Amino acid sequence: MKSKARKQEDLNALTEQLKNSTSAMVLSFNGLTVDKDQRFRNELRETGAQYSVVKNTLARLAVKDTPFEEATEHFVGVTSIALTDQEPVDLSKVVAKYLKEYKDILEFKTGVVDGKVVSFEEVNIIANLPSKEVLIAKLLYLLNAPAQRLATVLNAVPRDLAIVVKQVSERTDAPAEEAKPEAEAKTEEKSEEAPVDAVDAKSDEKPADVSAEEKVEEKAETVEKKPADEEKADDESAAEATEEKSDAGDSGDAKE
Repeated sequence: MKSKARKQEDLNALTEQLKNSTSAMVLSFNGLTVDKDQRFRNELRETGAQYSVVKNTLARLAVKDTPFEEATEHFVGVTSIALTDQEPVDLSKVVAKYLKEYKDILEFKTGVVDGKVVSFEEVNIIANLPSKEVLIAKLLYLLNAPAQRLATVLNAVPRDLAIVVKQVSERTDAPAEEAKPEAEAKTEEKSEEAPVDAVDAKSDEKPADVSAEEKVEEKAETVEKKPADEEKADDESAAEATEEKSDAGDSGDAKE
């Protein structure tokens, strides 16, 4: 049997636990083996919860002037309390799981979540909720989604404008680049054709010059040949005159 001092220590410890807790599950059990009890305690401990079997008289004293005072009427028979200062979701998940698994061993009396008394059905609802971290992430996503969409829309305007300007510049540069090779090709064609034309021109001019020279030479030959022909004609005329004179002389002599 515990001494009065020992009982006071247990009361102070339970009172301190209740003050530092935000949620509590009041249970009862019958025929719970050590192995099953240890398994249940270990999973509760992993969620950050504290689990202990309490005397009803101490529990009624400990919950006075606390958010758990409404659970006083349930402190009858065999009583155990699972307390947590964390979010009630993880604690509710473990309690709901073992109440289903140990339905012939564990019994749910009542629960207190953030100062409100809850039933087992409500505990199941809480157990199916996402964890605090997931809820916060979803809430932040919902809060940030409009801002992100607005930022996306605002960023899309200059981005799209930049894309359009780039496309226009590419289209503008493309004809210039295409025209440049054409101009170079035409210049090359002209440079290739120019020597041919020059040669043809020179070839055309050269015969023209030659023909002019030939004409000058022909004229010179004509001028040179003309006096020679005239001289020949004069010589022939002189010879004929001489013959005529000699013939006339001969005729005169004959007449005599």
